[in-house]
Amino acid sequence: MLSFLKDHPFAVEAFFESSLVFTFAVPKEEIQQLLPECLTLDTYNDKWAFIAVAMVKTKGLRPKGFPSIMGNDFFLIGYRVFVRYTNLAGKNLRGLYILKSETDKKKMEFFGNIFTHYNYTTTDIHQNNNNGIREIYSNQSAFRISVEDSCNENIELPAGSPFTTWKEARRFAGPLPFTFTYNEAKREVLIIEGVRENWKPAPVKVISYNFPFIENLKLNDARLANAFIIRNIPYHWKKGKTEQWE
Repeated sequence: MLSFLKDHPFAVEAFFESSLVFTFAVPKEEIQQLLPECLTLDTYNDKWAFIAVAMVKTKGLRPKGFPSIMGNDFFLIGYRVFVRYTNLAGKNLRGLYILKSETDKKKMEFFGNIFTHYNYTTTDIHQNNNNGIREIYSNQSAFRISVEDSCNENIELPAGSPFTTWKEARRFAGPLPFTFTYNEAKREVLIIEGVRENWKPAPVKVISYNFPFIENLKLNDARLANAFIIRNIPYHWKKGKTEQWE
């Protein structure tokens, strides 16, 4: 397999029917070791770093410009760290670094691992919506979340959140403008820019959650910082760009 194919060689578009994101605050010293040398943590009050779990229901995912009939519908789950990268032009970019990716279909795993470095695996993903309560869970991956399926700015932030307002918390709602991967052997940074319009994350009241992947990181003080949802947003990713890291 030609390695350059994994560097997002063409733009991709999709329609996000929903994107539900749980963001966990962690003392920055706990997760710096998860990052490659080219990235630094995007922090709050110089104390808290953040890991997000994004659960995205996509429709019509396809190379940009292709007719929608050629698209495919997938459920995607990404575990990401909020980071910063200073590019060769000296610009400080906010973005995400992928730790793990899951999907509900083998087709997405196959093509996702040809054209990205996101290391997709396939798992079972189930959704229920009963009496205003939305559940998403996986038997194989053992995660499970339950939220109120309504948006209310008056709900309280999760207990223990480092944020004092939802406005502060929204800065760490995702997705951020960029996603980064790093080829250590070549010392190359791959930059993927996402483009969206009318992105207005709405706070979500969390009833319960369990993410074994987060637990298995053995972090001493990971706490739920916020949870947001967006609905019905067109989205696309530009072709990846690489640059040498000095």
